[in-house]
Amino acid sequence: MFVKVCGLSTPESVRAAVDAGADAVGFVLTASARVVSPSQAATLRAEVPAGVSPVGVFRDEPVADAVAIARAAGLEWIQLHGQRSREDVATVHDAGMKLIRAVTIDAAPEELEDWGEDLLLIDAAVPGSGQSWDYASVAALPVLKGRHWLLAGGLDPDNVEQASAAAHAWGVDVSSGVEASRGVKDLAAISAFVRAAKG
Repeated sequence: MFVKVCGLSTPESVRAAVDAGADAVGFVLTASARVVSPSQAATLRAEVPAGVSPVGVFRDEPVADAVAIARAAGLEWIQLHGQRSREDVATVHDAGMKLIRAVTIDAAPEELEDWGEDLLLIDAAVPGSGQSWDYASVAALPVLKGRHWLLAGGLDPDNVEQASAAAHAWGVDVSSGVEASRGVKDLAAISAFVRAAKG
């Protein structure tokens, strides 16, 4: 099970995720309670060893801006939320970067198609809300069969194993589900989440 821990903003939270066995860590570079600056992300990036992917997370920024900001932070992976196009995917790849394309569970069917992104992320209807949803509803979608995709939205150490099994997810992504308060990570919860997900 591929595990990404998102919204990290301190060296301690990055180390907790890495030490627990996370495969990717996310730094939010868009307006959010979890936002870090490109220079902060670059400093946190130094805590990430080879084999773990550091990801810059963006919402509605034009893709060219996201690429420039991620590059300034020393990141090779970009996660794009918001209304996106196949051209956006091509722009990220043309820049030599890898892409997680995020959609919500109520996205149009064509948005779930393979646009060439490296990973698809399927989130709750309101991303970042911590709201759980009917994870099993995506299990039988033919468009996801055989693809690498991440389940997100409302996951926490107590439900991740059951939710990922219900959805037939290849990987999972967590942020609010491992927080002591909004934007403040709980280091023990990060470790518990990664362990449970990789169960």
